[in-house]
Amino acid sequence: MTALPNYSNPVIQVEGLKLAYGDHLVLQNLTFEVQQGSCLVIMGGSGCGKSTLLKSLVGLLPPILGDVQINKKHLWGDDELRADILRDLGVLFQGGALWSSMSIKENVSLPLEIYTDLDETEVEDLVRYKLSLVGLSGFEDFYPSELSGGMKKRAGLARAMALDPKILFFDEPSAGLDPITSRRLDDLITELKESLGITFVVVTHELASIFEIADDAIFLDAQSKSLLEQGKPKGLLNGSKFPQVIDFLTRNDSSSS
Repeated sequence: MTALPNYSNPVIQVEGLKLAYGDHLVLQNLTFEVQQGSCLVIMGGSGCGKSTLLKSLVGLLPPILGDVQINKKHLWGDDELRADILRDLGVLFQGGALWSSMSIKENVSLPLEIYTDLDETEVEDLVRYKLSLVGLSGFEDFYPSELSGGMKKRAGLARAMALDPKILFFDEPSAGLDPITSRRLDDLITELKESLGITFVVVTHELASIFEIADDAIFLDAQSKSLLEQGKPKGLLNGSKFPQVIDFLTRNDSSSS
């Protein structure tokens, strides 16, 4: 049975968030929610703060002001609590961020070896299962240099899923991929969301991906350094009152960066 987003149960709640690097203000007054089992896309033009917001949501950048709650727990409160919260999250960085000196099997095994008491056989079985979920059965002993760009992304996804996270964060998952490979990755995101009930938060500027995977989207504006609008991409395309949003959603994708 297809899992549907639970719109009465937000798993991420962001309120009044202000982010900066030193004296350089990046974003301010961000307030939004992410619903359980949905895919939220963070979109906007270059320099609007998409990746900066993602860093704060995954525990890498503390806010100047505001609050992030994940499953009703305050991410930026107690350090020990933050560590517990982060164990329920998975992150796929640009390029997959795989260890080049380790095989795909060893890359995916690493979180299991560090954070669980599973024996070698149990770890190996889980690794094979995770790789099968992303279509990489039979590639366990390959090294990142032996994989295509799309396969590296899928291997990174398998590692991000190693500890059965309830929420997965992606930073530009389609960057550097050809349109066919990008579409396959979009299909995989949707399949995992619907079959496993995973919540996704995806940073992307790729229009095809935005319209394909997003149940909801937020638009960040570089000029006002704020969240300009939130909604389903098709709804925003047809009804937004902000020309920045319309321009973004109707642009030629080849001109974006």
